[in-house]
Amino acid sequence: MKFIKTLLKWLIGIIAMAVIAAYIFDFDYILKGIRVVYFTGHSSAFIDDHPYFENDTIKKGTHTDAWPLHKNYNTVEATQALTDINTELGTVAYLIIKNDSIFYENYAENYSKDSKTNSFSMAKSITTSLLGKAIMDGYIKNLDQPVSDFYTEFKGAKTTVGDLSSMASGLDWVESYTSPFSITARANYDDDLAETILNQKVIKTPGNEFEYLSGSTQLLGMVIKKATGKPLADYLSESFWQPLGAKSDALWQLDDDENKLAKAFCCISSNARDFARFGKLYKNHGQWHGKQILDSTFVAKATTSRFNGQPYGYGFWISDYNGKHTFAMRGILGQYVIVIPQDNLMVVRLGHHRSSETINSFPSDFYIYIDEAYEMMGK
Repeated sequence: MKFIKTLLKWLIGIIAMAVIAAYIFDFDYILKGIRVVYFTGHSSAFIDDHPYFENDTIKKGTHTDAWPLHKNYNTVEATQALTDINTELGTVAYLIIKNDSIFYENYAENYSKDSKTNSFSMAKSITTSLLGKAIMDGYIKNLDQPVSDFYTEFKGAKTTVGDLSSMASGLDWVESYTSPFSITARANYDDDLAETILNQKVIKTPGNEFEYLSGSTQLLGMVIKKATGKPLADYLSESFWQPLGAKSDALWQLDDDENKLAKAFCCISSNARDFARFGKLYKNHGQWHGKQILDSTFVAKATTSRFNGQPYGYGFWISDYNGKHTFAMRGILGQYVIVIPQDNLMVVRLGHHRSSETINSFPSDFYIYIDEAYEMMGK
């Protein structure tokens, strides 16, 4: 008994010293990560995490634009392959939208068309949309405007806002999701995200090659906030959420309640139908019910590979699956808004996990969601 008491004292002392050291050496974000992830029964980031963070509200407008239902709405059953992958990977929402009408939709138990879940890196596409809008509104000159115009910390670097959007920034950032000491983990749980980003250096020639770095989009979000003088959630609300007739308010995670800096690289929580509005906007060349919400030239550039043979444009992933030009918003746990303009088709999937196998820069489940949509439509 005495041995157990002594052991417990030692363990408590070690834990206390570890906590103190974390604060002294500026690794206290790890403690938040442990509290948010492991203390809630998870082993990694999860889609229902927004209650554990500070959030800004992306406000809907007084007018909401309901999605039309296809004449054959939900008249077909999910294929066995779709049922299997949805069960295996924990799909919570799956939609097929044909000719701008919902052909099929299904939600997991305890989830519905109104459920808010984390989109993770789908927010990168939305942040790039805000860049396009800021250019339209005259807050930012063009894609070639230097980042140093907004942050003198990058004086001498040639990185442009377009480089940030297209993942060609040259930043000293390591995109690691496994190490708790990685800068990606710090960005997700830190309480002063701006300090983390502004300490980054440009170590490669920008604009030369594609390198997926979440820090690029975070810096882009900071540029947009500084250029417009508005919190990203407010600018998103007035620029897209309200004009596109979103049905529900959404949430954008912040670094903390003092700095209130949105995590531009991730973490907008909303529902499948409202996320799909961005797919429709880009599919329709920036128009919404005849009104030009986003410049069509910017839309075309965003949804085309910047670098030949690379799977990324400006904020959007690019594929030519089955010989058809396809672009997508994409999150780390298999969040997708997939757009195939040639067939006036969109597929939306939200869920807990994605496939571990990668084919041509995309998780293998990405292709299954497309294939089974065509199968269900009899194509």
